[in-house]
Amino acid sequence: MEFIIETDRLFLRKLEIEDFRFVITLLNSPGWLKYIGDRGVKNEAQAIGYLQSGPIKSYSDHGFGLYKVEEKISGLPIGFCGLLKRDTLKHPDMGFALLPEFMGRGYAFEAANACLDFAKANLGIPILQAIALPDNTSSIRLLKKLGFHYQRPFQNLEGEELALFELQF
Repeated sequence: MEFIIETDRLFLRKLEIEDFRFVITLLNSPGWLKYIGDRGVKNEAQAIGYLQSGPIKSYSDHGFGLYKVEEKISGLPIGFCGLLKRDTLKHPDMGFALLPEFMGRGYAFEAANACLDFAKANLGIPILQAIALPDNTSSIRLLKKLGFHYQRPFQNLEGEELALFELQF
């Protein structure tokens, strides 16, 4: 599969149905469950449904989506990073998540920074948003490092209070 974005250490590629095993692993990792939430993706059929109705649909509907982040040297998938378009937000938002064993190595910043460049240069997106749980200090720290600024509290459809961030290019 052709990559969408390349950095010094990473490839970001469109997710495909064949990535269902990785999707199950990432969506059930401790950080995902704690800070993003249980998506009920526990088996192959659920993972394929998640891919078809989420990232793959987003690529065709919006021209962007969440991408699989792969370590160049090993070829291993290590997480997701990309852009989402939620009905509850005015602008596309950035999302990212890594498997725990790949955190703390600068991969999230590298992938997210490359996604910002891609959003600006290739997609012409003038404003990006991001949401995070207020206690997700590592994600908030990363968003600030990327240049996002806190805007206000934001309540999602489930009534959960999140912090809304924004970046203007």
